[in-house]
Amino acid sequence: MITRITKMKYQSGYRIWLEFQDGRQGEVDLEPELWGEVFEPLKEKQFFKKVRLDKELNTITWDNGADFSPEFLYQMVTSSR
Repeated sequence: MITRITKMKYQSGYRIWLEFQDGRQGEVDLEPELWGEVFEPLKEKQFFKKVRLDKELNTITWDNGADFSPEFLYQMVTSSR
């Protein structure tokens, strides 16, 4: 089964609320994941806030090409319960 994010909403800081195709939902804090060349610009909160849902990739993305796999985000949401 392909994991799909169906809804997202920026919360605050580095936190994003996500809903998946199976109805599971929750908030992820991505601050600890912002390391490496592609994620470095996301440490600037104004840039991080520009997160968007890419329905073609089924995940969240930013203008610089950064994204997180929907499976990784799903694991973050489901493991925090």
